[in-house]
Amino acid sequence: MVPETVEHFIGGRHVRSAFLKSFGVADPATGKEYAQVAVGIAGDINQAVLAAQAALDTGPWSGIAAADRATVLTAISDEISSHARDIAAAEALGSGLPIGQASEQTAWASQQFRLAADLITARATHEDPPTECSASRVAARPAGVVGLITPWRTPFLSQARALAPALAAGCTVVLKPDEWAPLPAMLLADITTTAGLPDGVVNIVHGSLHQRAPGTQARDALIAHPSVVRLSFAGEAATGQQVAVDAARHGKHLSADLAGNSPCLIFADADLDRATDSALFGAFALNGQRRTASSAILAERPVYEGLVRRLARRADRIRVGAPADPATQIGPLVHAEQHDKMSTCVRVAIRDGARLAAGGRRPADLPEGNYLAPTVLADVTPSMQIFQEQICGPVLRVTPFDTDDEAVALANAVPCPLVAYVWTADSKRARRLAPAVKSASIWLNSHNPLDVQTQPADRVPGQPSGPATYAGIDFYTQRQTMRIADGDTPVPQFGG
Repeated sequence: MVPETVEHFIGGRHVRSAFLKSFGVADPATGKEYAQVAVGIAGDINQAVLAAQAALDTGPWSGIAAADRATVLTAISDEISSHARDIAAAEALGSGLPIGQASEQTAWASQQFRLAADLITARATHEDPPTECSASRVAARPAGVVGLITPWRTPFLSQARALAPALAAGCTVVLKPDEWAPLPAMLLADITTTAGLPDGVVNIVHGSLHQRAPGTQARDALIAHPSVVRLSFAGEAATGQQVAVDAARHGKHLSADLAGNSPCLIFADADLDRATDSALFGAFALNGQRRTASSAILAERPVYEGLVRRLARRADRIRVGAPADPATQIGPLVHAEQHDKMSTCVRVAIRDGARLAAGGRRPADLPEGNYLAPTVLADVTPSMQIFQEQICGPVLRVTPFDTDDEAVALANAVPCPLVAYVWTADSKRARRLAPAVKSASIWLNSHNPLDVQTQPADRVPGQPSGPATYAGIDFYTQRQTMRIADGDTPVPQFGG
């Protein structure tokens, strides 16, 4: 059941905005408002940080044994599983994800907490206990109060990816979810409370779409707050770059999980049936709003035109419809602003010389909502704006190449590639090209059989890991070394 107003969650309670204002959020399938959301301002962030600091200083969470912490994390996982239908429905309503795909993302979110529990249990089991003869001992302490900034794309999974390792480390949290999709965070607050998480460990402050909200918005206030010692950001690259600048200015450690576009290289000797399936799934699953969407198809010249026809024919058959319909494969984009942005990208691409092979407009049978038909743009060149755009919608662009070197150059020209896909029957070519492609992961002759949304290795080089891995948990810890004198260690005397 959707509440009339989605409030902040601070110190274990749902609370109103300090600004005493709210803003409306609309159903992406109809454009009609479905709820009001509390405006988040600096005052709300401060109250949330104070609650998190109090829970850190006086509550049990940061000091309990790993086994007890793991018990609560497992309970959160179980609660997510038991409320999976409600969570998926909230994602479908708020972000337009098809209900079937939203259900899959919810299952991955549940696994994030279970994996975090398993990791800290395994680490505690294998730690050597201190003894009197130990020369030193290194202990991992919770870093403190951490700030999590999550996007509107697959919002519940994004929140789980950020939250699970932070809780596993024993930190207390202030979560700032995206304004366009507030419902999953509301459910997450209730789920963590029911699972036994102490009050104040997780606090949630929404943002603002309200034009009259004064002063610094919630995101900037969270970054700047002096008591917040770690920051996690997931979202678009351009926003992430600004967050990185702000975090550096305030001396904050930042884990950034940036969305990007992933090149898919298809050579003439590839299995074109499988490559086509992979390209379409990679570009259009989750409404084309995946962080690893293969929206940049690079095709070798001999098969280029045939591949364009294949992609266009299949794109025209994709089922676009209401997100609550189990048969829907692509739903509406999250917000009218995002729909307008993607529509503008298509128009500009056609103006620049790209060929519209499929889609590019609203489906005729869907006059309301933020729907865009699956779009295939051919003859895209690196000089076109669409080639450099970060696509976050059902828009696939296709570019031809003639040589292996040109294919690699085009792949490396795609902005923010998290992963890459290479389709070829020549295993020597695949092994030769893979090291030259500048992406964190490469799939050879395969789509991502595991949901890449949960894969910790797929990130921009140089950024800390975010999800539930040892590296992700370690980001939220502070190492402390205790040196123990072994016997009667002589102490130098000054002035003796």
